[in-house]
Amino acid sequence: MPGEYRKTAERLFPKDGFSRGQKPEIKSINEFAKALGIGVDYQRVSAFEKNSPQMLIFLDHFQNNLDLLIQKTWVDKSEETRKEKLQDKIPHFMAEIGRGDLAKSVEEFASILEELAYLFFGVQSEQDDFTEYTFRIDAQMGLFWWYGGKLPMLKDMKDKNGEKDDKVLWAVLLLGLCYLTNF
Repeated sequence: MPGEYRKTAERLFPKDGFSRGQKPEIKSINEFAKALGIGVDYQRVSAFEKNSPQMLIFLDHFQNNLDLLIQKTWVDKSEETRKEKLQDKIPHFMAEIGRGDLAKSVEEFASILEELAYLFFGVQSEQDDFTEYTFRIDAQMGLFWWYGGKLPMLKDMKDKNGEKDDKVLWAVLLLGLCYLTNF
């Protein structure tokens, strides 16, 4: 990972994982959005109330853009089924967001990103050096795929009271949604 991103990235996802009660801070998420080149858009979107008309419009734009990204990927005929399965996941993912199960939404988003990476990069996305590979293509894109690979860390993250922190989960999820909406 390029040095200019390392501190920002490790504030969002610590190198050694989260200890009990530790979680990403909103300030770190905002810094990460800036590093991804979506700082202004992220600030705008994160100010929306979860079920506001503005947020619903944003989520609709995200879903449409993601659908277009999936449709426009070129895959071998033998992998068309994989592409179709990914498209079939999107409505379920959007429903999870609507239900407010943010831990499940983040988990599903990580799965979607894994499949999307495969559609974009093929078997290279399954290699140990995938993130390094994407950094060589474009630093911000590499940072995004690094973020996608770290999302599973949030699965068991709890606050000091042993509860899931929906505010943090929502902010981290919005980060990825905003990036893909602007991709």
